[in-house]
Amino acid sequence: MAKIVECVPNFSEGRDKEKIARIVSVFAKHEKVKLINYEADQDYNRTVCTLIGDAESMIDAVMDLVAICVKEIDLNKHTGEHARMGAVDVIPFIPVSDISMKECVSIANILAEKIADTFNIPCYMYAEAANEEKRISLPNIRKGEFEGMKEKIKLPEWKPDYGDSEIHPTFGVIGIGARDFLIAYNIDILTTDEKKTGNFAKAIRQSSGGFQYVQAGPVYLENRGHTQVTMNILNFKKNPIYRIFETVKMEARRYHMEVPSAEIVGLIPKDALIRSLKYYYDVEGTDFPEDMTFSEIVKMSEKHLKLRDFSVDKIIDYFL
Repeated sequence: MAKIVECVPNFSEGRDKEKIARIVSVFAKHEKVKLINYEADQDYNRTVCTLIGDAESMIDAVMDLVAICVKEIDLNKHTGEHARMGAVDVIPFIPVSDISMKECVSIANILAEKIADTFNIPCYMYAEAANEEKRISLPNIRKGEFEGMKEKIKLPEWKPDYGDSEIHPTFGVIGIGARDFLIAYNIDILTTDEKKTGNFAKAIRQSSGGFQYVQAGPVYLENRGHTQVTMNILNFKKNPIYRIFETVKMEARRYHMEVPSAEIVGLIPKDALIRSLKYYYDVEGTDFPEDMTFSEIVKMSEKHLKLRDFSVDKIIDYFL
């Protein structure tokens, strides 16, 4: 059987639609790799791509992505709400079918070495591919962002895993890793008060005493006119979405703030939705239909989890 991986590269452009189209067009020529989703966010000024395909072919596809981003993106001219340290900021590999995490780590290292050698772009290995404990967490590596990385990279403790200790002048550096499935999840708060939204993030994130496997922070979305609690859920089996959503709603009630909706960035496993939907069915005292279709899952997720801009195309199992 073919070794199938998911790869979710994020690149630092979310506003120029023509430029984004040129960048994602590089995947079309790779027959064994499929671009199943890409989402551009103007406030974050970032695009998240979701690729599925043959593990070895994925390396060539992502190399083409890096090549075009070297030409198209200059981080000296880039601003946005999302932290970033590279034009292609992060490239994680996730095992999907007939491939182990160890093999994904190997693929990540092969790619990092090729990028450093070909483009003179320093690469840091993170998550399961990290070579030391402080680099497991991507935010630790990214702290200081593109601007701060110019000096940070010269420190002996932040020598890149691949490449020279000097950032690419327009591209920056890349975080490349291997990990289990991560859910990029944002909860909308009807307020412009980023400080109060920060309190909600503090209540749920692991680093400030909240839930394990949750990284979270506040952000103001100028285009939508409100704030978000933006987060990564690193293990949805141990901390399901409903628990995080209900906690933020509870905290928001203290300030009489509405929590009208939430969103999934990228894709989500069907199992993550089912685990949370079962909670709401239990609350209502109704039996959960085990034969729920993808369309029904979407409908119930919109109802109970308030997911906006959601469709079957956001569920990874739909493509498998």
